[in-house]
Amino acid sequence: MKMTFLAVPLCLLTLTLSGCASKYVDPENYSGFLHDYSILKEDKSPSGAPVMRWIQSGVDVSRYTSVYIEPSQLYPQPQPTEKIPAGTLKGITQYYDQALKTQFSKVLPLAAGPGHDVLIVRPAITAVSAKTKGLQPYEVIPIALLAAGISTATGIRDQDTSLATEAAFLDGRDNTVVAEVVRMGAGEELDNSSQVMQPKDARAVLDGWATDMAKSFEMLRSK
Repeated sequence: MKMTFLAVPLCLLTLTLSGCASKYVDPENYSGFLHDYSILKEDKSPSGAPVMRWIQSGVDVSRYTSVYIEPSQLYPQPQPTEKIPAGTLKGITQYYDQALKTQFSKVLPLAAGPGHDVLIVRPAITAVSAKTKGLQPYEVIPIALLAAGISTATGIRDQDTSLATEAAFLDGRDNTVVAEVVRMGAGEELDNSSQVMQPKDARAVLDGWATDMAKSFEMLRSK
């Protein structure tokens, strides 16, 4: 009986890509980074992860001969904390930029800037977070990147880290948006509530996002 009672709040707290928590970013939690959220639809990434995305009907991606990765943004602009210092936030965006360049360079040459027949990738790290007291439902605060702590049998409060991204893909000729995506992911679990989050704790999820974005483009081009 007790295990059944705890199942629902624990699902609310995990915020991972698997399990019973919501696998999509709630529309109420969209950051405002993208131009139009009303066109997003539930879909699956190439790796099978749930995403909200839109691709312009009839877009001919085969004409893009190179890709420009804009520097990723933290949106909305966060205030660093002891738990997530400025160096961690900067390191996350820097790693995201490199991951995107690494993966997209496998399908298109990298461009030095926007231009004719250039696909522009405009990424952002956005906000999904939770309080750490008790088994409370999630609340959103700008760029906290920190999910709720879960008490273990030993009394140590493990910390789940989570991130969300929003990205727009634009035509380099006129800045027309040709695709959008919103998704969430789980970072590495921290040992306790005093451990400071490091950029390396987010690397796996950032690599996964970048790989899926590049593969999505490749799959679209092959149709």
